[in-house]
Amino acid sequence: MKPDRRKEEVALLNNIHENLPSLTQLFDACSDHWGYYDPVYRFYHKSYKVYALQEVTKTIVAKLLSLAPGRELSVWFETIIREGTGKTFVPEHNEKWLLHTRPIVEAFFHARYFLEMAVKCGEELRSPPEPMPSNWAALLSLYGLR
Repeated sequence: MKPDRRKEEVALLNNIHENLPSLTQLFDACSDHWGYYDPVYRFYHKSYKVYALQEVTKTIVAKLLSLAPGRELSVWFETIIREGTGKTFVPEHNEKWLLHTRPIVEAFFHARYFLEMAVKCGEELRSPPEPMPSNWAALLSLYGLR
């Protein structure tokens, strides 16, 4: 591993440790009944309430960005987030429900996944590990460090 890459990994993990209480609180909020079970159910129920997932998705993404100031996130991740946010419900969306709402749920799932990986790494890792577990490798991929 290049020394500058190692330095960035250490900085990322330090930022995760410093933010672990707020990361955990956010993860808990998007993992409980109202933050996870109900909104996903709303997708299957064809309820406009699924659109509310966009706000928590944006909150998660902002938190993830704050962990590595100046770094861009994965292009694939950014595409998923862009396609799953910024949508406003109109009744015509009911006619093509999956087209309009599946990207919202997908963006939430991906954002929540990376938030969960940050929490797990913050709880389990004291320094960037070798060999690299999947949760740490995933985060490094998100931040373009792998």
